[in-house]
Amino acid sequence: MARKALITGVTGQDGSYLAELLLEKGYRVSGLVRRSSSLNLDRLVDVIDRIELISGDLLDQNSLVAAIQQSEPDEVYNLAAQSFVATSWRQADLTGQFTALGVSRLLEAARTVNPKIRFYQASSSEMFGATKPPQNEDSLFHPRSPYAVAKVFGHYMTQNYRESFGMFACSGILFNHESPRRGLEFVTRKVTNAVARIKLGLQKELAMGNLNARRDWGFAGDYVNAMWMMLQADTPQDFVVATGVSHSVEYLLQIAFRYADLDYKDYVRVDNALMRPAEVDYLCGDAARARQAFGWEPKVTFEQLIAMMVDADLERNRQNPKMAHFVAGM
Repeated sequence: MARKALITGVTGQDGSYLAELLLEKGYRVSGLVRRSSSLNLDRLVDVIDRIELISGDLLDQNSLVAAIQQSEPDEVYNLAAQSFVATSWRQADLTGQFTALGVSRLLEAARTVNPKIRFYQASSSEMFGATKPPQNEDSLFHPRSPYAVAKVFGHYMTQNYRESFGMFACSGILFNHESPRRGLEFVTRKVTNAVARIKLGLQKELAMGNLNARRDWGFAGDYVNAMWMMLQADTPQDFVVATGVSHSVEYLLQIAFRYADLDYKDYVRVDNALMRPAEVDYLCGDAARARQAFGWEPKVTFEQLIAMMVDADLERNRQNPKMAHFVAGM
């Protein structure tokens, strides 16, 4: 009998890659979606006829219970959140409701319906904040945004359900992971889309915030494989998922513009209005535990990732020159 999985956040970058992976492995996949007249299924276009979409909301406990009863999952992957760091300062309460309390609601729904469900929580490297790199599973958390604070709550709540109720519940502390499916509000996609538009003569400059911030960037398609591997283990543990290599935002600009035969210094200007209230200066993950436990390794290099994203944005902007460009900070 095919295994069954329920994915929250299935319409997002990670949800779409995970849905494809699970379908390839023979799963029956259900995705939780909020009731909306403007539901965006673009990332699921290749698999939409092979997954079941179920209405539900992380703000509504009863809808989560109903979704789990309907999908009867062996595994639940909680990828839904208010996930844009910059927005979390403007919408701190809403971020807490979705990104923090949504985790406890979903855990309790799973425990209520079937405590044998294997549960994956999408934790974040942002939880480390000001902690010195390299960061691993034993590093202290020092969150520097409402988003990161909410993620710490969800992370510890997942641990609590594991320790209190014996649930197979684990968190993947994923460092930044990107792809051509990343939203325009995220810095990597903001950059690659701007490079494409400048190359095509559709945009003249790119406003950026802190160019010195350093991140450990990998490919989302590699990282969802680690999510699945965590839930196949004999015992639940939390794992850092990262490349172990960190780059500055300035280096991201250099690589992206150079790929299009451009010099970023001719087009990029620093806008102080795009600086974060509290910056996370340096994230670099140590994924030794994941490597030792189940052999996970990233396959796509940073340079390959950025080239992939620039190529995709060049094609998108050729097809739709009026495609919006985003001006938010990192």
